[in-house]
Amino acid sequence: MSQLQNGRIWDIPAGPLGIVSLDGSREFTSLVNEKIVARRRELVEENPDLLNFKGFLRDNYQISITTNRFASGEGKVVINETIRGYDIYILADIGNFSATYTMYGSPQRMSPDDHYQDIKRVIGAIGGKARRINVIMPLLYESRQHKRYARESLDCAMALQELMRLGVSNIITFDAHDPRVQNAIPLEGFESLYAHYQLIKALLTAVPDLGIHRDNMAVVSPDEGGMERSIYYAGILGLDLGMFYKRRDYTRVINGRNPIIRHEYLGDDLSGKDILIVDDVISSGESVLEIARELKNCGARRIFILVTFAQFTQGIDEFDKAYREGVITRLLATNLTYRTPQLLAAPWYVDADASKFLAHLIETLNHDGSISPLINPSEKIKALVAAYRLKQHSGQTTTMEVS
Repeated sequence: MSQLQNGRIWDIPAGPLGIVSLDGSREFTSLVNEKIVARRRELVEENPDLLNFKGFLRDNYQISITTNRFASGEGKVVINETIRGYDIYILADIGNFSATYTMYGSPQRMSPDDHYQDIKRVIGAIGGKARRINVIMPLLYESRQHKRYARESLDCAMALQELMRLGVSNIITFDAHDPRVQNAIPLEGFESLYAHYQLIKALLTAVPDLGIHRDNMAVVSPDEGGMERSIYYAGILGLDLGMFYKRRDYTRVINGRNPIIRHEYLGDDLSGKDILIVDDVISSGESVLEIARELKNCGARRIFILVTFAQFTQGIDEFDKAYREGVITRLLATNLTYRTPQLLAAPWYVDADASKFLAHLIETLNHDGSISPLINPSEKIKALVAAYRLKQHSGQTTTMEVS
């Protein structure tokens, strides 16, 4: 059902909106909540009839919960307010290792397994009382364990199927390592979104003198698996594309992976060009730094690294060194997962805020609206780049409005 007001169709919400923030995601969820509150106030000014929908306009859409841990490390979740008939969105940052709990008197960092277990605890505490349950895991749980090479577990597929059995209607993630993992739940709601617009906007805001032309810039994929992402960036920005091929030693396994023997560049001459390396995640960062050094050896001018998730499992010392040596110029990542204070303070790091994007997504889904414009931001990116070029041409300082 919908209402027509001033030429616009307002879909009736699926239910009163409720956002459940788990340990490790509360800071980001607060940003999302603030933007939803501001947006709904604007909507009510345009159409006061929206106030007829139960709980449509509130100062806070976050549902109060308590996550209890026993001395043995076992836990439980308690929901402290009514959620009957609500459209619930559970936000979980499974990569936030700064969240801790105490077990047998010792502090323990929360692992992805701990975060995932808390998602299930929340669903269990809801107990079938909500109208709909949606899980938002920007960093998809076990997304790198998505295919089988030997007698090994398919953790990501099993987790997706388990969540659906528990009554989840939609699973929302960002930049899944392999989007084909959704084949594990082909008849259910699964969306892997991308923060291309937010990353490009952050880049254009941070760097006012980019020459966005194939004579001045190029996009390089760090491996064959990231080619689809790199093709999008090259196409939308009108740049040439190159790729690195990873030669691996498949006879050994180190830290759960076959070690890379060397990177081999495939592409056109890069002499004097700025380079964009785009990827889904930085884990240790060893591979991307090796690629950056190879690119500098190929004559590249400046190197910009754009990723959705910046984990830095081995710390940032090597990146500090690479920055001092002139190997990298900037690294940009979203705030969809935890970033350490050291990373946020690094002179080479740029944070891309995705909270408005996620707020818009939740608002749209709550009204059962189409998310197609969010899935494909190509026109917005083209307009952004056109405005950037115009400001450069006119000699104005390039400051892009953040969304």
